Amino acid sequence: MADQSTAPLPSMAPAPDKKPVVILCIGMAGSGKTTFLQRLNAHLHTERQVPYILNLDPAVTRVPFNANIDIRDTIDYKQVMNEYQLGPNGAILTSLNLFTTKFDQVLGFIEKRSSALDYVILDTPGQIEIFTWSASGSIITDTLAASYPTVLAYIIDTPRTTSPATFMSNMLYACSILYKTKLPFILVFNKTDVTPHDFAVEWMTDFEAYQRALSQDETYMSSLMNSMSLVLDEFYANLRYCGVSAVTGVGFDGFLERVAEARDEYYAEYKPELDRMVQEKQALRETEKKEHLERLLKDMTITEGAEVPLDQ
Repeated sequence: MADQSTAPLPSMAPAPDKKPVVILCIGMAGSGKTTFLQRLNAHLHTERQVPYILNLDPAVTRVPFNANIDIRDTIDYKQVMNEYQLGPNGAILTSLNLFTTKFDQVLGFIEKRSSALDYVILDTPGQIEIFTWSASGSIITDTLAASYPTVLAYIIDTPRTTSPATFMSNMLYACSILYKTKLPFILVFNKTDVTPHDFAVEWMTDFEAYQRALSQDETYMSSLMNSMSLVLDEFYANLRYCGVSAVTGVGFDGFLERVAEARDEYYAEYKPELDRMVQEKQALRETEKKEHLERLLKDMTITEGAEVPLDQ
């Protein structure tokens, strides 16, 4: 695995104790996730905050940005498909599993550059479930979150979310990912140059507005979504969101503001909880080690000096 970074470093390096923010970009296929990452990369270059970019999609034909680390340099997606007789999704999952076995090298490359970085950005496979619900996706996410402040950016195709049913599906998926990872979370409504995300903000902040949108649908699905909207009320109350256009570049300053807020949340809530869990595991390990040693000493005391009969 090679580090392909060729971009110049910022003129002023951050403080030695400062760690870059890891932004995990996830989203449904067609949400504009990769284009969003391209625009974010260009925006950060303009601000002289050159990011470190990882591409974790082995099946993508081309990416519109220069990835510092690209899974395709290590794993041949088509070869995996042929060798293991897998379909497209199975080959992507297997490729990600194989790449995860070498993720310690990735961490090493990031660590070498971390003192001069503000952001590390990851582009994930378009088949969102492959990353969010797989063991390899969890390992990558947890490993990064254990070392760096990590933020999840859930990219949403705004024009395709104008239907109450599609909107609710996206919100339920976002909610499930949030509670699975427990990481700071940002809803990013993309393609606002086509459809403004005002309707989504209104539905999240005004329960009655969403009810009015549902009133035109009298099917069982409408009743189910009505119940779900009540359940998600608390989820909306503490949710960060923003609208961006990956085409025009509008909204990316607001997105970075949300990232800064999420970074503060990581240090205020996620990191202390992570440290507590690590301490508990270490304490449990020490207790088990002590108990094992006591049992060993007890066994040695019981058998000490005992005669061993010999067969004649």
